[in-house]
Amino acid sequence: MENSKKFIWIGLASALIVAGIFSPFASSSPDGLERVGEDTGFIEWAQDNIISSLIPDYMVPGIPHEGVATALAGIIGVLLTFIFLYGIGKLITPKSKVKEGSKV
Repeated sequence: MENSKKFIWIGLASALIVAGIFSPFASSSPDGLERVGEDTGFIEWAQDNIISSLIPDYMVPGIPHEGVATALAGIIGVLLTFIFLYGIGKLITPKSKVKEGSKV
C-alpha cells in the first residue's frame, strides 16, 4: 500500500475512534450561534426546519442509550464526511494514462 493511501486509512480510523469514544462527552451547552441568539433575543425568530435532520440533536433515533446513540452519530458523521470528500477527491484528481507495454 502506498504511503498516501496508508495515511488516509490511518486518518479515517483515528477519526472514527475519536468520534466513537469522545462524542458522548461533548458539551450539552448551546453552541456559539445558539448562545448569541439566546443572549440577543433573536432565537425566538427561529423557524422549524423544512427538512428534518437525519441525526437530530446528534443522536441516532431509536437507540435507547444516549451515549451509544451519540457515539453512533459521531461515527456516521465521520463516515459520511469521508465518503463525500473521497468522492470529490476522485472527481477532481486527474487520471494517469499509462500506455500498454510501458514500465510503471
